[in-house]
Amino acid sequence: MSEQAKLTIGDKTWTFDTFEGTEGEKAIDTRTLRAETGYITFDEGYGNTGSCKSEITFIDGEKGILRHRGYRIEDLAEKARFLETAYLIIYGELPSGDDYEAFRGRVHRNTAIHVGMESHFDGFPLDAHPMAILSSLLNSLGCYYPNLASNDREQDLEHFDEAAPLAISKVRTLAAMAYRMKVGKPFVYPDHKLLYSQNLLHMMFSEPYEQYVASETVAHALDLFLLLHADHEQNCSTSTVRMVASGGANLFASVSAGVSALWGPLHGGANMAVIRMLEAIHKDGDDGSRFIEAAKRKEARLMGFGHRVYRNFDPRAKILGKACTRVLDEMGKSDPLLDIARRLEQAALEDSYFIDRKLYPNVDFYSGILLKAIGIPVEMFTVLFAIGRLPGWLANWREIASEKDGRIHRPRQIYTGPAERDYIPLRTR
Repeated sequence: MSEQAKLTIGDKTWTFDTFEGTEGEKAIDTRTLRAETGYITFDEGYGNTGSCKSEITFIDGEKGILRHRGYRIEDLAEKARFLETAYLIIYGELPSGDDYEAFRGRVHRNTAIHVGMESHFDGFPLDAHPMAILSSLLNSLGCYYPNLASNDREQDLEHFDEAAPLAISKVRTLAAMAYRMKVGKPFVYPDHKLLYSQNLLHMMFSEPYEQYVASETVAHALDLFLLLHADHEQNCSTSTVRMVASGGANLFASVSAGVSALWGPLHGGANMAVIRMLEAIHKDGDDGSRFIEAAKRKEARLMGFGHRVYRNFDPRAKILGKACTRVLDEMGKSDPLLDIARRLEQAALEDSYFIDRKLYPNVDFYSGILLKAIGIPVEMFTVLFAIGRLPGWLANWREIASEKDGRIHRPRQIYTGPAERDYIPLRTR
């Protein structure tokens, strides 16, 4: 029998069951708290609230551990590719050779979009943000594939194996089209001979007279970027997907909401902020040393350091930092921003100010530098993040949709507005 937690308020005491996750995480079951006591918990930002049980991703922020379905992120980054990791996250097991080829085949066959969707791009102004376009068009996919987006959970789950690879494929095409529209260039059709990340770069950068062919190092680095962002537990965008899905919304509507949540500068836009910070340091003629001292005096904001969950080095940052070096070495050029980034990283590892506050570089610290080196414009950084995060959103949508007795998510609040007041007629106000 599990331990019980006791809550005492005044002269009354209540007991609540506790339970433990497979990695030792302990929780107090407070689902009957309000009904029994009249109280609710107040946990602004949900930092101490378990909103769900999930089998997908485990994070130990104190130790710097990230695992998908039990597999270490370091092993996946070294040995797997993005689509293989996507399959693992969505279905719970590494695919067999036949399963992987079938999944990859469904992704490749669904790369092209319905010709009717091309007209949607004409409705956006040229300065529209690519994330707004991506969110809108992902939602509109449900109109073109109504059998996959019925808002009937049983039917949508029945077609999930068709909808998941379709979404993974088309998000890449829509992202490339959004970029091409923004720079005033014609859309580029997919090339089914190319691998997932190569095809994305082809659709973004090829010209009618010259095909863009990414080197193996660049294509692998982008694939690694996508893999490292594939899921990250109950972050802002993933919990948004689960919230929307809990109301019975279809897969496309739910992941569209995830894109909107990811758009925020405190979430998916953080890697853009890192690049702008490094550019500002370089523009000031600083090698990072003055900026570090200013940050310690709280006169400058250090972007890409620290994390809501990690109190150790973000394991994804270690992996991506090495990838940055490989890409830049192959291109035969140095990047002053990377030199500044290395100096900031070194300070975080050696300076007691950073060590005491556990301010270690996170994945955003290096992801912006990597994308910049590949040639991805800054306004597309968050779009690439969304492509990578899609498998996690799909897996979380599936968990919610599969719950037989699942309830719509409906957080409580503590009302702090005016008490009851009498209405005053307009003529006497």
